Amino acid sequence: MSLPTSVRIRRALTAVVLSTALLAGATACGTGGGGDGGRREEVTAGSVAELAALAAAEPAAAEADEIAAATPSPSTSAEKQKFAKTRFVANAGLAAGATYQWIIKPFRAGKFKKGAKGRTFALIKAGLAGAFAYNRLKAAGQNAKGDPLLSKAMVPLTAGIDSLKGLATKLRKGQAGDADIDSFSGVINGVKEAGKSAGATVTDKVPSASQLSG
Repeated sequence: MSLPTSVRIRRALTAVVLSTALLAGATACGTGGGGDGGRREEVTAGSVAELAALAAAEPAAAEADEIAAATPSPSTSAEKQKFAKTRFVANAGLAAGATYQWIIKPFRAGKFKKGAKGRTFALIKAGLAGAFAYNRLKAAGQNAKGDPLLSKAMVPLTAGIDSLKGLATKLRKGQAGDADIDSFSGVINGVKEAGKSAGATVTDKVPSASQLSG
């Protein structure tokens, strides 16, 4: 089965996004200026692998959405609702996993503070994760419309999800504070509660390099 044109474009853009992120990190590491007091950061294989996974995450997830949309639609109402819940759980789980792994966890550990070791790459990853999480939450909101109960539970969260759109840039630039992180955490928890109330339990799923390449 040939891939949709939009998917091929996303895959091409993935390389561009990753190259840009790595260049930004290398520049920050090599100039000796900026908010890290002139300290050079070590470019580890782990950092590069995580950046690669994050750069590929959204195209891979969007591809899954397009493939799912292209498959024959379930015929009965019960089947349609089950399909909607399955896609909702998948997208919300990825958003939750990426948010915790690359935004909440490093923020709590002080990785985003000026002078912190590995700050530049932590911020780049947080920015990519923020954009990814926002897109997956928007997709989950669309999925929820296929199930009446889930759709109703998600309505109060629409504004909160929309408010996350610009936070990826703030994260990447190191401008995000406690309130921004709390916003991400609050929306994720709200989506989880909405899913639970509608019988669609969401579990954190961290996008990994192996999962995305497979």
